[in-house]
Amino acid sequence: MLVLSRKPGEALRVGDDVEITVVEVKGDMVRLGIDAPRNVSVWRKELWLAIVAENKKAAEEAASAGEVEIPVAPSSPVKQAKVTDLLVKKKK
Repeated sequence: MLVLSRKPGEALRVGDDVEITVVEVKGDMVRLGIDAPRNVSVWRKELWLAIVAENKKAAEEAASAGEVEIPVAPSSPVKQAKVTDLLVKKKK
């Protein structure tokens, strides 16, 4: 893991297309601004992990029903669902 120190207003680059700027530091909270192309998905880690878990569960259910297995990690080409749809999805 690369660890960098940045002050408010300073930024870092990820590849050629992504820039992350420290917007504000208040106590133990850091606000970041992320400038990335529309085709690059940006997720909070806890939400991404919830999506991965839901996709794994759906893939296991599909596999046990003899259906085709689906990808387990969210990616930008896939249609993005609303957060509430993913977290409150009910079993069929």
